[in-house]
Amino acid sequence: GAPEDPQGGQCPCTPPALLSPLDAEKTPGYWNKGARRRLELALALQPAAEQAKNIILFMGDGMGLSTMSAARIYKGQLSGGSGEESVLAMENFPHMALAKVGMSVPGGTVLLPLSETQLDPSCFQTYTIDRQVPDSAGTGTAYLCGVKANAKTLGLSGAAVYGKCRTTFGNEVDSILHRARLAGKSVGIVTTTRVQHASPGAAYAHSASRSWYADANMPKEALRDGCKDIAYQLVHNTDINVILGGGRMYMTPRWTPDPEYPEDPDQNGTRKDGRDLISEWLSTKQGARYVWDKKGLDAVEDDSVSHLMGLFEPKDMRYELNRNTSTDPSIVEMTEKAIRILRRNPNGFFLFVEDDCVACAGGRIDHGHHSGRAKQALMEAVMLDRAVAQAGELTSPSDTLTVVTADHSHVFTFGGNTPRGNSIFGLAPKKAKDKRAYTSILYGNGPGYSIREGGRPAASLPAAEDKDYRQQAAVPLETETHSGEDVVVLAQGPMAHLFHGVQEQHYIAHAMAYAACLEPYATEPRCRAARRASHGTQCSPQTLLTLLALCMAALMVGG
Repeated sequence: GAPEDPQGGQCPCTPPALLSPLDAEKTPGYWNKGARRRLELALALQPAAEQAKNIILFMGDGMGLSTMSAARIYKGQLSGGSGEESVLAMENFPHMALAKVGMSVPGGTVLLPLSETQLDPSCFQTYTIDRQVPDSAGTGTAYLCGVKANAKTLGLSGAAVYGKCRTTFGNEVDSILHRARLAGKSVGIVTTTRVQHASPGAAYAHSASRSWYADANMPKEALRDGCKDIAYQLVHNTDINVILGGGRMYMTPRWTPDPEYPEDPDQNGTRKDGRDLISEWLSTKQGARYVWDKKGLDAVEDDSVSHLMGLFEPKDMRYELNRNTSTDPSIVEMTEKAIRILRRNPNGFFLFVEDDCVACAGGRIDHGHHSGRAKQALMEAVMLDRAVAQAGELTSPSDTLTVVTADHSHVFTFGGNTPRGNSIFGLAPKKAKDKRAYTSILYGNGPGYSIREGGRPAASLPAAEDKDYRQQAAVPLETETHSGEDVVVLAQGPMAHLFHGVQEQHYIAHAMAYAACLEPYATEPRCRAARRASHGTQCSPQTLLTLLALCMAALMVGG
């Protein structure tokens, strides 16, 4: 008889061999059917022109296209498949664009700040800026504040000079997070790095140096000229409802023992000004909570707090593969908690979620790549995708614009004519010209460069599968570098169709602001019409008084 399925029924009378995905792929019908299904979905796709109530921006720090492709395979292999046929949750988003992260050479057109521009194709031009290949501070300013800027500066226009405090004043540019809060929305930050890091820092800080985490990290001249450190600005610049990530040591006075590592002086607070920024933040927020471990986060009731700060490590949070699951929350858990708190606001919310794919410079994806440890980076990318999927379960594309992108890529690649189902961390099937094996994954530069006995060491298994294995690099550097190619932008929800073609990276902030009717697009005709429609559904005071008079008259007649 036919084999039984898990539900107690019987499976179709189809030979088991024909049920094999690999066998099915050998028939033209398999591919024709799949293509027709995708074509039907494309034909049914219609632009969603409604106003976005909520916006979630997922930023895979360092998550270039090669990282996404490798993460897709790794995700499938973690589930027991060959990997290549796997699909990331973010890849189901219907709209896509490419963002130009490379900063052009001098000689282009200067772009006005977000508050002074209009959404017009003429704005998509190059302009004077200092790097061909960017860092996370300059890119953060672009996709959050709507202007490209000089490398290593946060929340400042290109007129500001790196490390020069006095060039800060008058050159500040506000982020979309700040604008969303001014519009009455709740706002939040979730990151696997320190919350004072370049990517989240661009959401609230204006700093001539991305490295000014605390006052102890600032030169005396900058302090004397009146500049504030990034941690101080986190607490005092914008009223942020949810702050989740690492970075405890920058918030407390020098020598303050860390609650998790009280015996390790290297984890103590670092502030020289004696300020306890956590206490200051709590004292100014009604219904605020502070937590520093997973137990504390789990104990927070979503409907009992208006503000939540969770700082789970002295500096950056641990890689997912190194995370203590009993003490440190994952990016998925932090994202879920943030959304459950933020979505209580009837005006909507803006949430920025970052995972760094590399080890040394940004989110943990970014940090993994910088250290040349591809497995750490790809696991972070998989976790970010799981957070995207979780956000989709907690929100609706009818009122929530969700955008997934990267700030930049890395000199990370995989190839070598590997066969189907080959471990993404495995070896190429043939040896190189030096008669030595090599891994499919390689880096263009970084700490993986090695010469032993006149040549490079041969790669081998199972060593290459270890989470801390460093893939080989062509050029010796202390840390691997960013790369300058375009990055993908994926979007779903209201006005997601605005993400199309090849755009400058700063366009991301403008498209999100336009979708949610935030400044400088709050007075657009579509936004005014939406406000009129909303007001039209509400009873005016005069109408309410009339209804009350009618009810009283009816009661008197009935009496």
